[in-house]
Parts: sequence; C-alpha cells; structure tokens
Amino acid sequence: MKLTPEQRQHFDEHGYLFFPGLFNPQETQNLVDAVPELYSRQEAYNVREKGSNAVRTNFAAHLISEPFARLARHPRMIEPVESLFGEKLYMHQFKINGKMAFEGDVWQWHQDYGTWLNDDMMPTERAMNVAIFLDDVNPFNGPLMFIPGSHKKGVVDAKHDLTTTSYPLWTVDNELIAQLVQRAGDKKGGIVSPTGPAGSMILFHSCLVHASTSNLSPWNRVAVYLSLCAVSNHIRRHKRPEFIAHRDFTPIECLPDDCLLRDYPVELPWKDGLPGSALQTSPVPLDKQKAAA
Repeated sequence: MKLTPEQRQHFDEHGYLFFPGLFNPQETQNLVDAVPELYSRQEAYNVREKGSNAVRTNFAAHLISEPFARLARHPRMIEPVESLFGEKLYMHQFKINGKMAFEGDVWQWHQDYGTWLNDDMMPTERAMNVAIFLDDVNPFNGPLMFIPGSHKKGVVDAKHDLTTTSYPLWTVDNELIAQLVQRAGDKKGGIVSPTGPAGSMILFHSCLVHASTSNLSPWNRVAVYLSLCAVSNHIRRHKRPEFIAHRDFTPIECLPDDCLLRDYPVELPWKDGLPGSALQTSPVPLDKQKAAA
C-alpha cells in the first residue's frame, strides 16, 4: 500500500494517518477470534488491570498466535512505514490492548518514543506506531486521543509514573499538555480522536503525544498496537523483558495481501511458553556488555 503525496503531507504536519475500515470484516474477525485464548493465559506477557482480572495489555502475540503472526507481516501496514523511513523494519513491540467494557483503565498522556529512549536506548525516533481496531471505536469506549502536530516538539519532559495504573509509563505533566493543546488549536482541533469501525488502522509518529480515557461504556475497545522500528535504529539496551521490547532485529518480510484469509506458514517460537531468556534483563548498554565480555 503506497501513500499519496497528500497523505505524506498530512503525516508530516499532524503526525498521524487514519485509514477507516482498512481490513475487511472477515480479516478482522479472524484476529478477534484469536484474542480470548491469548487473554486466558496466565503468563507474564498478560498485564492485568489494577485490582481486576481484565487484561490491560497482551504482549508478543505475533510469536504465539498464527493470525497475529500473519498480521505482523501484512503489507498494508509494513509498506507505508517502509516508504516513510526508506529502509527495512523490525518489530520493536507488539501489543493487544484490552480497554474492556467498564474495566479498561486510563492511558495517561505520553509519547512512546520517550519510553523507548529512556528504557531501551533507542537512538532516534525512527519508529512508527500502528493501531488496528478489533472493535468498533466510538467516543464513549475510550478512544485514542492525539494532540496534532505535537510530534514536532521532539522528546518532551516526562516523569516515570509507577503507580497510576498497573503498567509503568513515562508521562507528560498537565501543564505541558495544556500548552501543546493550546498551540494545536485549543477547542478547535487541539485534540483529535479517530473513531470508526473494527478493521480501521492508524499510523502515528513515535513522538506524537497521545492518551485514552477509561472505558465506562458497555462496549469493549480492543486494539492491536504494533511498533515498527527502522532496523538501523534498533534498541541498544535490554532493560525490559524481551516480550515487551524485542531483541530480534531481523527485517520483516511481507506476506501476500490476503494473509489474514489464508493459512500461510509462520513461525511461532513462543507458542508453548516464554523462554527463560525472554525474562532476562540488564541495565547495561549492549556495547558495554560486549566490551566487558
């Protein structure tokens, strides 16, 4: 899938692109059907909501589940990002966020690259977020919110919030959020929230400031979030477990466009459980580890 000049201009200016209904109902349903089994697993890669058994986020499904392994190689999302970066990509992170009805908690205002820089030592912001709706997203079930153009600020100051939710996050304080929203148009477009049918896709810049409210509605808002990183920009530290920040920098090779409808063979190295190495971490940068070896 190729981007038009107008789409490239919109991305440069606003920091995101929205593709309503990009995946058809059958493609989307094949993904939806695989989620309950993943969420049922009592594994470290399933992070539960604070004080609840509801899954907040599931990591690394592309190494466990055939439908998600195929999605991870889908040309409709890989090719546009490759064209923007001008090089091959690897999978830095793969999540299925729950945001379940009545139980899905807030995701505070943040930039994803801030975490990747501070925790993983990713050198630059040459990584792209991809969100794919597995449920219809409406204004009431906790949709993503963006501050358009905030990616142009680069990395902004953030604090490490370890207590608000069950998942630690480098968050942006309210004063700076108010300033960014004011500059983006205040009440006239300073915050945008793409909504649409299941199967819709969003590409958004790794420095775009974003958040989502809690889900107080009776409707789930499950979505896949993939972080595609330029191979040359791979992380330089393994401070977080491998199921959160991946260490295989092999370039992604796309499957055919119908890969969500046909059983193309895929490898599932973690299908039968996490390897011990996936839980090993180190605060020492990789270059210093090699020098000390």
